[in-house]
Amino acid sequence: MENSDYSKYLKGTTTVGMVCSDGVVMGADMRATMGTYISNSEMRKVYKIDSNLVMTVAGMVGDAQEIIRILKAQNEIYKMSENRPMSPKSATSLLSIILQSNKMMPYYVQLLVGGVDGAEPQLYSLDPAGGYTDEVNYTATGSGTEPAIGYLEETYKKGITTKEGVKIVAKALSVAMRRNSATGGGMIITTITKQGFSEYTGKDLEKMLAAQK
Repeated sequence: MENSDYSKYLKGTTTVGMVCSDGVVMGADMRATMGTYISNSEMRKVYKIDSNLVMTVAGMVGDAQEIIRILKAQNEIYKMSENRPMSPKSATSLLSIILQSNKMMPYYVQLLVGGVDGAEPQLYSLDPAGGYTDEVNYTATGSGTEPAIGYLEETYKKGITTKEGVKIVAKALSVAMRRNSATGGGMIITTITKQGFSEYTGKDLEKMLAAQK
């Protein structure tokens, strides 16, 4: 990496989050890039923290992996004392403190945190300095943000279910892949509802996208 401007390393991906009537849908592509070089086409960017809590990552791999380790460890500690996993809001507050306290030597990441607190869907986006936004409808990060958001703005409707949301998020990522060279290599999409966590990849998503053509 020749350029020290960390903002450039927050863009080589596309992640999407969407609030639905019964939960949250979160997804990302699987391409990792180093400048113009595609270093990996099977990079996981969507992580299950618990059955109610998921995080997507964009940015430097090492920093993202460290944040994931921290959040998983803190969630286990929380469960031991509270007998339940952290809510998305609590996880976001914790990550905000961690990122803010390290802003002089920042984690080069941009994060989406989503899931359910009971039956309430929650979705948040965080920047590298710990600033966060409560996303009430949908959001996206990375270099494919513009085409993904453009598609979401046209198709998103209040009250859609996670089943419908998976198809919309898959299509938004597909649009980003066509328009952004740093986005590609397949995708992973997850749903989080009060019934739990589900993940979709490969053939299941291909069938969904084919049905929309």
